[in-house]
Amino acid sequence: MATELANHLGNQGHEMHVISYAQPVRLDPFNLQVHFHEVQVHDYPLFLYQPYELALSSAMVETVRKERLEILHVHYAIPHAYAAFMARQILADEGIHIPVVTTLHGTDITLVGRLPAYKPAVCFSINHSSAVTAVSESLRLETIQQFDIQRDILVIPNFVFLQRYSRGDAAARRRFAEPEESILCHVSNFRKVKRVLDVVLIFAEVRKELPSKLVMVGDGPDRAAAETLVANLGIQEDVLFVGKTSEVERILGVSDLFLLPSETESFGLAALEAMASGVPVVASRVGGLPEVVSHGLTGYLESVGDVARMSQRAIDILSNEATHAKFAEQALQAAHHFSMEQIGQTYLDLYQQLIDGK
Repeated sequence: MATELANHLGNQGHEMHVISYAQPVRLDPFNLQVHFHEVQVHDYPLFLYQPYELALSSAMVETVRKERLEILHVHYAIPHAYAAFMARQILADEGIHIPVVTTLHGTDITLVGRLPAYKPAVCFSINHSSAVTAVSESLRLETIQQFDIQRDILVIPNFVFLQRYSRGDAAARRRFAEPEESILCHVSNFRKVKRVLDVVLIFAEVRKELPSKLVMVGDGPDRAAAETLVANLGIQEDVLFVGKTSEVERILGVSDLFLLPSETESFGLAALEAMASGVPVVASRVGGLPEVVSHGLTGYLESVGDVARMSQRAIDILSNEATHAKFAEQALQAAHHFSMEQIGQTYLDLYQQLIDGK
């Protein structure tokens, strides 16, 4: 999301600098307003682990000095906001005062932030940022509940570049299914919280009622377990594991339904990308998902682990062509509320307020 925001604002004429340990895949090499700075991390024989935060802070300081940056926008409280605070202190001693925006995305709060060893650093980083944003109201509330927060947190949701998503044609669909078959899709990193076994079980129930295929996009710890479950259910011919791919948008474009039965989601970006492709969503009613998926309009939300209910919702959508078309159109229209242009301008307004000292 940071990379896409840099590309978007660079296209508007703003000079953007991306600081990271590796060049992001989505960074546009033809956008001359966007520049990449690699964080140089070297082995330090006195320590078991490389001191990445120190290298990151130094990279921030050097980039601010050299490029005369007006603002730092860091994503995740740990380690980036923590490193940004150190950079600010170093620069302040030189008479350079630069605002820092910290965006909370989820795992920095829901996973890392809860660890006792990191909690004081997360709290400190949030409270000492010039402005803090969260990608959903759910995440904002959880942050306030988990930490001693002494400042406001602004909700700016994740966004989607709508022009990148479209419906695929019949020829593209034939790569995965026959004309009479529905295509269900799941995209994730296959971690336990994504509940990919539930995805398989939901599909198995749908398959009993409707001719269909399941496309599993991504890779991770639970992939082997999902493949084993598929084999045990005897549905190997109807489930395709495509692994990590740069063709996610094209796959979504030929899908008929998106499944996201996660245990937790701070926002649900995968669901939003599906909706931008005109694909209804069946998901869990957790975290930020209700802020993205409107129950009964753009899809359905059910309790975590309720495979039977999610299966029936999927069948309800897919078994009626008119119902599916209505949900698909409403999903696409809802995605426009999260457009790159709209959310990008919100960030730009925040930057200007901080630069102007308001």
